[in-house]
Amino acid sequence: MSGAHFAFTDRWGGVSAAPYEELNLGGAVGDDPDAVRTNRELAAKSLGLDPADVVWMNQVHGNDVAMVDGPWGERPAAEVDAIVTVRRGLALAVLTADCTPVLLADPVAGVVAAAHAGRPGMITGVVPAALRAMTDLGAEPSRIVARTGPTVCGRCYEVPEAMRAEVAAVEPTAYAETSWGTPAVDVSAGVHAQLERLGVRDREQSPVCTLESGDHFSYRRDRTTGRLAGYVWLG
Repeated sequence: MSGAHFAFTDRWGGVSAAPYEELNLGGAVGDDPDAVRTNRELAAKSLGLDPADVVWMNQVHGNDVAMVDGPWGERPAAEVDAIVTVRRGLALAVLTADCTPVLLADPVAGVVAAAHAGRPGMITGVVPAALRAMTDLGAEPSRIVARTGPTVCGRCYEVPEAMRAEVAAVEPTAYAETSWGTPAVDVSAGVHAQLERLGVRDREQSPVCTLESGDHFSYRRDRTTGRLAGYVWLG
């Protein structure tokens, strides 16, 4: 939709060394801080963004939302899993390496949000919380555009049976089975079901499974690895 911009990175085109090669954008995974800084600059510039106009989160697998009108500056990034802004040109970023990155925009109202939906965040409602924050600022669910990026798929996200039951009790659409027949959770399916119930019709889901794709970082596959990013902004 005109005015709304969405982007998801893969792992290539950066300067980080193994095991973070190459375009690691996560600052808390053990990589060289200078490499991360360079990678963030490279990623932003490739999108036509000023690196100083990208807002990051200190993600904690919760459901808190922060309203932002600019970068954190000297302050530490807020410990939240969703951020919302009405400032045009300010890009909101979400880091993932198997969790589901959720980007939301209502260009008419001039509101965008980025959310980090892992299994805990999905079942505690981080995406509905982000949507509520957007509607408080004038967004309409029927106008909101939603894009979810590369994530571990339900065929690969193996969990204990008790955990699957716990998740499915909250979000039945997240109930899944691995390709080898064991209990699994489909976080992206759960997120899209939540968005649909809340009236968001314009939704697209990345076909990429991070665990299966060698072009993307996967914590479940590699443990010590980098982080991908999703970006949303209004031009």
